[in-house]
Amino acid sequence: MKNLFYIGLAALVFSSCQQQKIGFVDNGTVINDFQEKIDLEERFKESEEAFRKRADSIGKAFQAEAMSAQAIAQKSSQKKAQELMSGLQQKQQQLQQQMQYEDQQIKQSFQAELDSIIVKVKDFVKDYGKTNGYTYVLGTTDVTSTVMYGTDENDLTQTIVDALNASYEKKE
Repeated sequence: MKNLFYIGLAALVFSSCQQQKIGFVDNGTVINDFQEKIDLEERFKESEEAFRKRADSIGKAFQAEAMSAQAIAQKSSQKKAQELMSGLQQKQQQLQQQMQYEDQQIKQSFQAELDSIIVKVKDFVKDYGKTNGYTYVLGTTDVTSTVMYGTDENDLTQTIVDALNASYEKKE
């Protein structure tokens, strides 16, 4: 009877010590291989290229205007030449400020969209973990290794990337 009691107690202890399901993902790989992020980078490369071309065009036009103003200044009185050069410097400063502002706007817009994608990925991983019975899904990167070791069976990186991309393709 005592043995039966101990066997029952042992069964109870083993059944109450359920094994937790733990997985991990490489955050950098998940984000960088997510098609939506790749598409975002492509869109912003195009925007930056268009901005650069426009800035180059404005710069060349300003250089031509500056050369013309210098030619006029050489033929003018000293006072008139100073006024011309002062106006030219002001215009140059305004153009530089405008270009810096536009460049900053492009970068801020990219960062805002990237932040939105990161939140979307975090939410996706959280839902994936809940849906698939994970107690924990840990994240790691090359910079901050929160997972020092994990078996390949627990590495969800490619699974998450594939599921994220499939989800993104459905929305397009």
